[in-house]
Amino acid sequence: MTNNFKTILVPLDGSKYSKKALQRASEITHAFDSKIILVYVIEKSSINLLDRKEYLKMLRKFGKKTLDDGNKTLRKKGISAKSLLKEGNIISEIEKIVKSEKCDLIIVGNKGLGAVTRFLLGSVSNKLAQHAKCSLLIVK
Repeated sequence: MTNNFKTILVPLDGSKYSKKALQRASEITHAFDSKIILVYVIEKSSINLLDRKEYLKMLRKFGKKTLDDGNKTLRKKGISAKSLLKEGNIISEIEKIVKSEKCDLIIVGNKGLGAVTRFLLGSVSNKLAQHAKCSLLIVK
């Protein structure tokens, strides 16, 4: 079997949908002997608070914990992954990683943001479906 998915990118946000995406990524990794890259992106443009520095510190801590939890889940399945903590526009950062790491597949949950934010900004999975330069699997 030819490995069409050598490198899989899994954006995590701590939601149950991103955890489902991670589960699916682990299954595909075993089937195709792929490598996994986990990413948590801190959306800096949405930060408009008085104590921006402290809020960013909290987001970085949450992002690191989310990535650590993802790695722990994968290690239990005998999979090691590269972890990236990025700051900026979520879609732009994912696109940069896809290009620099030569990703063949992005696996993302279909929801993650709160309903109000999703309504105002659009979902990450929807934007990736429109802009991704590689295959995309949206997990429900």
